[in-house]
Amino acid sequence: MSKRFSGAGFHFARFGGGCPRWIVYDAFRTPGKIHSQMAEMPDGTAYFSIARTVVKAGGGHRSPPQQFAIALGCDVQHAAQVTYADGFDLSNTDAATPIGVNCRLCPRLDCSQRAFPPLNHRLIVDENLRGLSPYLFAPPSAE
Repeated sequence: MSKRFSGAGFHFARFGGGCPRWIVYDAFRTPGKIHSQMAEMPDGTAYFSIARTVVKAGGGHRSPPQQFAIALGCDVQHAAQVTYADGFDLSNTDAATPIGVNCRLCPRLDCSQRAFPPLNHRLIVDENLRGLSPYLFAPPSAE
């Protein structure tokens, strides 16, 4: 991400990239199409986001066009005022996509998109076990 503006308390990752389950990353799959998502953070706050790609024209053969993904969002309590929220059951937070700030800080251990193990869990290495995530964890120690 090149620019981050959060007027609604949405937490952006400062290091290590953002959550791969956030809709802004899906925008690259179908350039030019507007994607919408109701997402829930680990603390229970829910947001509504829209995202799409935009292209910045290049300057010639050696300077190809650049493609960026832009996301806009708001707290889910204001989402009914957004046209792209039509068809979403905004009162049903169980339908929201669970996302986190990034993999290292996310407490959701059942995520199939996890790219890194969380910082507060000890890894279990056993070549005979396989789970939803590529990582297996021990619960955090109660010290």
